[in-house]
Amino acid sequence: MSSETATVIAPIHEDGLPGSEATLDPQPEWQPRYPGSGRLAGKVAIVTGADSGIGRAVAVLYAREGASVAIAYLNEHEDARRTRLACEVEGAAVVGFAGDLGDPEVAQALVDRVVGEWGRLDIVVNIAGEQHPDKDIRDITPQQLQRTFQTNIFSMFYVVQAARDHLKSGAVIVNCTSVTMYQGEPELLDYSSTKGAITAFTRSLSENLVKDGIRVNAVAPGPIWTPLNPSGGASPEKLAHFGEKTPMGRPGQPNEVAPAFLFLACSDSSYMSGQVLHPNGGTIVNG
Repeated sequence: MSSETATVIAPIHEDGLPGSEATLDPQPEWQPRYPGSGRLAGKVAIVTGADSGIGRAVAVLYAREGASVAIAYLNEHEDARRTRLACEVEGAAVVGFAGDLGDPEVAQALVDRVVGEWGRLDIVVNIAGEQHPDKDIRDITPQQLQRTFQTNIFSMFYVVQAARDHLKSGAVIVNCTSVTMYQGEPELLDYSSTKGAITAFTRSLSENLVKDGIRVNAVAPGPIWTPLNPSGGASPEKLAHFGEKTPMGRPGQPNEVAPAFLFLACSDSSYMSGQVLHPNGGTIVNG
């Protein structure tokens, strides 16, 4: 795949994204809640955005279930180190990879590193994302708009394109969309739009790959306590009441979402493709 015609802009860092999990109070709950049962034994998985939040919870749960795990992240090295140690405690082989997956060459380098290390690739989990709150559409700059799409959906295309030659029958792809795709979110116009694109990408990619025995599904979390929102992804007003509007009246924890990613990655979901699971605190959506 050539990246000669791709437009890749520098990451935006003025608001501290992606943010460090180590500084959050209270700390998110990412630890797996139950013993492993070998559901991913012998599998090799890439998890993007795995330094913290939902990505960390998924990576550690996959490790507990027997997978070798590649932890892909942007630049939060200390958070990624903690994720790696947690995976290694579970007995997993781990590769860490830092880089901007919104660049197709970086996505290719990630896949090359994983296949070079383990000789195969069975599971691709696309979680990496960013968001920027804006109450007025006129405040969304062209740079922010491009950057949000680049991180949230372009990166999924690039990673899957790089991985495609290595995905054989039985492989799975799990993408992270959002409840905002179904409900809309007035302060996250560009972010919500990317999540709509991710859902369409999931359904279309499923139709494209299912004939080859490759399943593609997605998870649409509701408000989950991760670094994404308190590190600049939500306005102070929204953050003060984060998750209170859900029927359960609270935000979710990463380890309440990770089991959905495990279910879609293992043979328990062998008759599911093109579907979306909704760990969102009880919010009813069509989808």
